[in-house]
Amino acid sequence: MKNDEIFTLPLSFEVETKIVLKKATEAHSALAELKGVCRTIPNEAILLNTLILQEAKESSEIENIITTHDELFRGSLLDNFISNATKEVLNYAEAMRLGFDLIKKSGFLSNNFILKIQEKLEKNKAGFRKLTGTALKNDKTGEVIYTPPQEYDEIIRLMNNLEFFINDDENEIDNLVKMAIIHFQFETIHPFYDGNGRTGRIINVLYLVLKGLLDFPILYLSRYITENKQVYYQLLQTTRTNNTWEEWILFMLEGIKQTSKKAIVLISEIRLLMDKYKAEIREKLPKIYSKDLLENLFKHPYTKVDYLKQDLMCSDRTTLKYLKELVEAGFLEKYKVGRSVFYLNKPLFDLFLKK
Repeated sequence: MKNDEIFTLPLSFEVETKIVLKKATEAHSALAELKGVCRTIPNEAILLNTLILQEAKESSEIENIITTHDELFRGSLLDNFISNATKEVLNYAEAMRLGFDLIKKSGFLSNNFILKIQEKLEKNKAGFRKLTGTALKNDKTGEVIYTPPQEYDEIIRLMNNLEFFINDDENEIDNLVKMAIIHFQFETIHPFYDGNGRTGRIINVLYLVLKGLLDFPILYLSRYITENKQVYYQLLQTTRTNNTWEEWILFMLEGIKQTSKKAIVLISEIRLLMDKYKAEIREKLPKIYSKDLLENLFKHPYTKVDYLKQDLMCSDRTTLKYLKELVEAGFLEKYKVGRSVFYLNKPLFDLFLKK
């Protein structure tokens, strides 16, 4: 595909074939079940604080930014003792939360919001590309695979068209099919100097929230892309050159379906573990049990004195007493890094490690 052959949206040809619509129905069903399961979790922070970190980790791995679950969870509590890769993953999580807040308040997803998301992700204000020379190359051979639009005015024209398409509710195309088209178009425009892949994957999940298909941006779609990385990049390119739209859309719909089913299992296991902790804390430590205490232990695999104190609105002395009892009863494990002391919900941590 040459630069001047990038299609403006909506596409002028039919992409909702019978096989695409059948797959879209399957993906919608899985996504609706996931949305329902999420609503069984009593506090949205339990999902937002943990699952967004998982998506951030998986999405960053596509760009070879690698961190461990332990580094990631500890890093979200501690400013010190974390690697540069972990910082980048945490930046991604911050960018996702920012985007979620922006669309919740406004009800749309603008180019200005996309710029803010990318700024939070990359920690710079470079904005849309103004200099020529950007090309996508084979990491091993250096061969140019695709040259995106080079001129700033052309990038702005295409991004304005994409912005309109994202927010145009009069277009009757299926929303999941539309998400696949939006993702393709954004990655093909490649509007930023850096962070295009990660920003594009944030847009995917935010779009699902924007259209009411999810309440929270907690779909692990990046894991599916990581597991099928070669196919993902191959389909992006063949759709640019040979218009293999059906194959591309089917790939993305299958990703939504598979990812939703895996998230359903994980969230159901979190719910079961919460129920187990609730029953056992009530039995073993009835004097300290409260709904706020239980939810604090599941907002994040790690907690610390300040977090529990804030949630329970009690003194340092009382908070430390509660944590000591939780450790002695086997609900938490105590750790110290430098001068920082924190407490691990090991069964919850193990759920994320297993998944």
